[in-house]
Amino acid sequence: MNRSTAGLLAVAVVTALTVGAAPTAWATPATVTPAQAAPAAAAQTDGKASDPFYRYDGSEPLSSYAPGDVLKKRTLDYHVLGIPTPVKAVQLLYRTTDAQGRPSANVTTVVRSHRGDGSKAVSYQSFYDSLDPEDGPSRAIAGKVTLGGIIANVESVVMAPLLLKGYDLVIPDTEGQTAEFAAGPAYGTNTLDSIRASTRAGATGLHSGTRFGLLGYSGGAIATNWAAALAPEYAPEVNRQLVGFAEAGLLVAPAHNLKYIDGSVVWTGVLPMAVIGVSRAYDIDIERYLTPRGIAVFEELEHGSIVDALGRYPGLTWKDLAKPEYKDPNSIPAFVDAVNKVNLGEAATPTVPGFIGQGNAGVLEGTFNRPPGIGTGDGVMVAGDVRALANQYCATGNTSIRYEQYNLLSHVGAMPYWTPRAMSWLDDRFAGKAAPTSCGRIPAGNSLAPEKPTATNAPATTAPSSRP
Repeated sequence: MNRSTAGLLAVAVVTALTVGAAPTAWATPATVTPAQAAPAAAAQTDGKASDPFYRYDGSEPLSSYAPGDVLKKRTLDYHVLGIPTPVKAVQLLYRTTDAQGRPSANVTTVVRSHRGDGSKAVSYQSFYDSLDPEDGPSRAIAGKVTLGGIIANVESVVMAPLLLKGYDLVIPDTEGQTAEFAAGPAYGTNTLDSIRASTRAGATGLHSGTRFGLLGYSGGAIATNWAAALAPEYAPEVNRQLVGFAEAGLLVAPAHNLKYIDGSVVWTGVLPMAVIGVSRAYDIDIERYLTPRGIAVFEELEHGSIVDALGRYPGLTWKDLAKPEYKDPNSIPAFVDAVNKVNLGEAATPTVPGFIGQGNAGVLEGTFNRPPGIGTGDGVMVAGDVRALANQYCATGNTSIRYEQYNLLSHVGAMPYWTPRAMSWLDDRFAGKAAPTSCGRIPAGNSLAPEKPTATNAPATTAPSSRP
């Protein structure tokens, strides 16, 4: 993106945001208020963060705080592509839970609408999709400019109409401070505890009576669905505040997606990204299973974003990355264990209404695979998996599920079509209208059964990781 294009985009977004949010809603200057928090272990925080706000540096154990407790807060200008706007945002460092159930700290951003009164808010889950925590939406809002952060800046165009409608916004860094890309359970807890924090901070205007809608596309859909699925047990008080969840371009069973995009033209770079992110979340030493080329690719993407990966490795396959004895990824026990943990088919059924959209014209983006039992999708997400999940929800008690499949739209193309429909659907939920249902009319999907390990001739090894 050249400077003039970036400038024009920034001006357009700044104008929309300025109309949508009141500059006077946050009259206080930017401040940082340390909480009585504790230093977390290096694995639980981003100790290398360039901004000290992200560092957890108190004196009490992090475990002594409840999920959603606010650890720090600050008010600052909302930036677009590094350009400050008159709009103010409150950012919160809060206690949450990582993919392995350990206490961790994360950041979220709250933006008030000048037409809002704190009674309704949308938790918007970004699709920033990066293995670098510096690309998160909170960093972009605070003024940091990175290539991987472009997406979080452009998404301001989506958020501005919500502000104009009177919705306050809560925008979590869904992947956490270690950027655990594709690790759905962590996305879910980060999102739910972001909502908790936004209602506990005091300065946000949100409270326990605020109603929330969940909204997200692609990577944001991962967070949206996992939050809806985990809420009844993990955050029942948040679940009572939810009016519904709207999502599209959803990752359901990642083991299927890896086979679907294998050897594709555009999306194959997501394969190593997802393996890196899930391995990071579950402490898997994946390099011991890789070829020299595989190690090189993984090192290239270790801190990369979706912008780095798209179209970079056309035709790349898992067999190019893995040693011959691991040509079937299910021969890696740690892989099987991890992909089953991030399979939405194994998670609970949400109890609130849902609107799920899914493209199915992946050939438009260079994905031509039709693996047996998996079939087609939008180029990166598998339509049969999404249909299966929607049917599963209908069959397990949630009949307020609307499902739409866009057979002429790919992953990129489906988003602008789905987004206004999702906003309208959320408007109706906030208005108290009965949720429409597609239950009984959704075509059959794939099996979402857990992956099973396969035998391998590889020698047993307990070699330590070569990574620092």
